[in-house]
Amino acid sequence: MSGTVRLTVAQALVRFLPQQWTERDGVEHRLIEGCFGIFGHGNLAGLGQALLQAELDTPGDLRYLQGRNEQGMVHAASAYARMRNRLSTLAITASVGPGATNMLTGAALATINRLPVLLLPGDIFATRVSSPVLQELESPAGYDVSVNDAFRPLSRFFDRVWRPEQLPAALLGASRVLADPVETGAVTIALPQDVQTEAHDWPLELFEPRTWHVPRPAPEPRVLAQAVASIRGATRPVLICGGGTIYSEGTDALRAFTEATGIPVAETQAGKGSLPYDHPGSLGAVGSTGSTAANRTVAEADLVIGVGTRYSDFTTASRSAFANPEVRFVNLNIAGLDAVKQAGVPLVADAREGLLALAAALDGWQVEPGYREQTAIRAREWDETVQRSHDLGHQPLPAQSEVIGVVNDVSAPRDVVVCAAGSMPGDLHKLWRTRDPKGYHVEYGYSCMGYEIAGGLGVALACPERDVFVMVGDGSYLMMAQELVTAVAERVKLVVVLVQNHGFASIGALSDQVGAQRFGTRYRFRGTDSGRLDGEILPVDLAANAESLGVRVLRATTIDHLRTALREAKAHSGGPVLVHVETDPLVPAPDSESWWDVPVAEVSDLEATRDSRVRYERHKAAQRHHLRPPAPALDERDH
Repeated sequence: MSGTVRLTVAQALVRFLPQQWTERDGVEHRLIEGCFGIFGHGNLAGLGQALLQAELDTPGDLRYLQGRNEQGMVHAASAYARMRNRLSTLAITASVGPGATNMLTGAALATINRLPVLLLPGDIFATRVSSPVLQELESPAGYDVSVNDAFRPLSRFFDRVWRPEQLPAALLGASRVLADPVETGAVTIALPQDVQTEAHDWPLELFEPRTWHVPRPAPEPRVLAQAVASIRGATRPVLICGGGTIYSEGTDALRAFTEATGIPVAETQAGKGSLPYDHPGSLGAVGSTGSTAANRTVAEADLVIGVGTRYSDFTTASRSAFANPEVRFVNLNIAGLDAVKQAGVPLVADAREGLLALAAALDGWQVEPGYREQTAIRAREWDETVQRSHDLGHQPLPAQSEVIGVVNDVSAPRDVVVCAAGSMPGDLHKLWRTRDPKGYHVEYGYSCMGYEIAGGLGVALACPERDVFVMVGDGSYLMMAQELVTAVAERVKLVVVLVQNHGFASIGALSDQVGAQRFGTRYRFRGTDSGRLDGEILPVDLAANAESLGVRVLRATTIDHLRTALREAKAHSGGPVLVHVETDPLVPAPDSESWWDVPVAEVSDLEATRDSRVRYERHKAAQRHHLRPPAPALDERDH
């Protein structure tokens, strides 16, 4: 195809995006499947006009979704990308100034979680004739600085299109990063508001369909041999699965691997669901929010095989989890950054391909029967603990663990639970019985309060055939619930379970742990006598708030009532339903026998703080750097 077409920069961008595709294993996926937007003077005449024109001229090519909060739109796109295994995502456009900077938190979340999202913020005038314009930051460092420069450290790719001729390179660079499983994250193309509306003669080749191949790199043979030697030499190996296992669609390979070798599997937050909860090889969650089955096993392990995990502090219990002085690591990861962690054997490869290669090389090798039996017993004992927490029968208010149990029972195997921050993610990690690789969606890389409802919307848009249960506490609901309105407008079904515990339950418990006595974590009136926030509970009715947004609301006061309400909500169609339930925030979930490093004041007048410092120093003594080099491959030892 040759020739040119005259379009504005914004029109060219909107025509380019629907023509980008990803391909893996011979299957193609549209890279950008829609565009969220909130319009202001920084993007209305440019991208706004272009999206309208596209909707009229080529309906269905780039679906426009009207968001209510810029941060929420990015969260929805991140959730969408995660559900699509990073092969498809959404674009987001916002106006200049506060519209743009409202997306910064979402950008950080996407990049930390390595999820592709395309951000298109409006920017200052390239010509500068009208400067300073409304919402412009005037910087003495230079006239080319705008608030959008704050996206640079949060983005895996950043460009600003000062002239129309720069657009093709920016679009191709952005697409490359969005489709790259190693480099992906937030991708930002800042668009000066005057440049968006400028016309240019574009080569027609720019708008031809373009497919970005998503590779499955295989492990390098020499390193594979070293990894195999490490496994064969281990007596108590354990495998820790992260999100990379699921993104690579490697769960079938994982199941075959653990069944053939007997190596048990523990799961991070992002990797939960890699195996069904009741699989004989599953130890459940690992780390600070993990199961005793997993944590006791990793504490004794002489080899840890990390698959698609970045070894966050919650996974490693702040580097106190792996207590065996002889422990070594093999790290199967598509990213070299993660493969070298813990001084492990760096098996840089796609998770699925790496598991298949390991299984082939280990053909016939198994762990000792006694070890397999021991880990299976530990898993059964933990499942009994989970059941007791589900059936607690706490009065007068139910415990959060009971609410989780009921939602788990009512949901179908392929339904999705969504959560992000507070005490709920930790309890879900321990107590949710996952039955499908995509059935558990907890954002814990950034643990961003306010993600839940926006993320649930993104999940529902990505997989409308599944019911989505959003678990959210009152603290996180108050941070950001606006995308409920988007769900109402789009008639997207969500079941939002709003757990009311009158404050920040997670930080309240952590505050107790560090000797701060839950200070500043309860939602209370200021006391008349004390002058502190220790008065009566605030008369806030969040269920009424949701109802005012057009959401159908059901109120539950008991566990039996909650079960009935959830079944009614699941049967509902045509929009979101919110189920409100009050719980007792002082009832903890079962202990994980693990730790998380949150420093405690070294000196204090408070006895509670001094006692916490003693416990803290005891745990700190268990931390390790894990610098032990990998064992040499067998052929090296033979020499």
